[in-house]
Amino acid sequence: MLATLRIFSGLALALLTFNAQADTCPVEADYQALKQQLNRWDDSYHRQGISQVSDAAYDQSRNRLEHWQRCFPDAPADNPLRTSSGPVPHPVVQTGLAKLADEKAVKQWIEGRQGLWIQPKVDGVAVTLVYQQGQLIHVISRGDGRQGQDWTHSARLIPSIPLKLPQPLDTVLQGELYWRLQGHVQAKEGSVNARSTVAGLMARNRMSPEQGQGIGLFVWDWPQGPASQVERLSQLSALGFTDSQTYSQPIEHFEHARQWREQWYNAALPFASDGVVLRQSQRPTAERWQPKPPNWAAAWKYPHVQAVSEVRKVTFNIGRTGRITPMLELTPVRLDDRRIKRISAGSLQRWQTLDIRAGDQVAISLAGMTIPRLDSVVSRASERIEIQVPNPDNYHALSCWQPTPGCESQFLARLVWLSSKKALALPFVGPGTWNRLVQSGRIHNLLDWLTLDAAQLANIAGFGERSSERLLDSLYGARRQSFERWVKALGLPPTGGAPLGQSWQALIARSPQDWQAHPGIGARRATQLSAFFRDPNVQVLSEVLRAAGIAGFD
Repeated sequence: MLATLRIFSGLALALLTFNAQADTCPVEADYQALKQQLNRWDDSYHRQGISQVSDAAYDQSRNRLEHWQRCFPDAPADNPLRTSSGPVPHPVVQTGLAKLADEKAVKQWIEGRQGLWIQPKVDGVAVTLVYQQGQLIHVISRGDGRQGQDWTHSARLIPSIPLKLPQPLDTVLQGELYWRLQGHVQAKEGSVNARSTVAGLMARNRMSPEQGQGIGLFVWDWPQGPASQVERLSQLSALGFTDSQTYSQPIEHFEHARQWREQWYNAALPFASDGVVLRQSQRPTAERWQPKPPNWAAAWKYPHVQAVSEVRKVTFNIGRTGRITPMLELTPVRLDDRRIKRISAGSLQRWQTLDIRAGDQVAISLAGMTIPRLDSVVSRASERIEIQVPNPDNYHALSCWQPTPGCESQFLARLVWLSSKKALALPFVGPGTWNRLVQSGRIHNLLDWLTLDAAQLANIAGFGERSSERLLDSLYGARRQSFERWVKALGLPPTGGAPLGQSWQALIARSPQDWQAHPGIGARRATQLSAFFRDPNVQVLSEVLRAAGIAGFD
């Protein structure tokens, strides 16, 4: 059951902002590329038991393909289970589950139903157990719901699967093999590849007794069992399948369902899970079951921890020290309560390795639940748009002291650092303020702002009388800052605990050996410090500060 939930995407798109490209038709090459990507994921997941992508990324990609299929009505229908069948038929088909997209869908599903139950949606691999006269004779993988692989040999090495029932029953059970985890909290730890671990062991046909001990069994259905869920759970427990009763709860309304979902999401459980399953006590007889989502059970997944968005544009930020950071402008997408439309690709080397271009689909998540993070490339646009990439050889700690072409980003970063709390701590002066001043043509060098006056600000869009007064007060206040803050504001490399004194001339006179004599400063840092004070651009700035009467620069 649970291993097949991902193929029934339903309305999962409502959980996240579906990208705008779903409303337009792609070129056929992009449609075919996405279809092939999904085929590879499906084959890996259903036949080999290996998940190459998160459920969130899969769901959204599957939804995108379903939206795009309307643009190609003559294309053959896609079957996610086409390679997952096996030689052994299930005595009772495995149905899979539909996913309820949001609270509204859950409320609609619950409304008017009686005898409802809720269970954790265990993240494992689905199996069918076949007993004759109480003896285990077959364990069959989920496959395509009708036929699967024979896993009996490996299953006999798993103590949680009874080889003999306490009663001589002829019966069929359906359940989930899961990897045992000690005190696992899904909200904090995620699924930790638990499913892939079990799938890999079952597919090997060579399992050690120790590995078998690590696998548990959660029986989630007894197709030919008692008519009521209460009786089914009671008798399953008597047969030795205790997880079923331990982790099943009756519910009467939506609030009950939400409470149990939140509790299991944040509680310590012995298995990974990615949501909850809602069930009716009453359901049709097993002979009427079909290998598709039934109407008597449905899944309500936990909040997505990952989203997929399309890259609109790739730009490059060059920081104060010359570090180049690729930035991805995205089709806005929502994760948790955050709307994300821009994200860092990390280092230039990582971006080059991933080769991300406009039109690509990328997976993003929140690091520490707050900071947007690029996880992977989900699929690539067929057209690879050329991008002008900054040459890293042109940027370093002593480059870009003016906003000349190609230097705009690093120069702005120098100004932002200068006004930051670690430097001059200028109130009401941030990136937007500096950008407006640079764009107005009033700032051509790092310290041009020292001579700004009210008349000049009055001619710059975005500065009213009050904001101009506040800005000028902040800029004039910089003159009262200490010598040490001014030196750091110019971009001084880290000096550890080395004292800076009160004289610029004394700092210029220090040799690399003098700097290296201080604790925490090695040969490389000493060379950087010496080069900083001898750089012609830095010397020009020191002259500007001397002329402005800043203490220590005379």
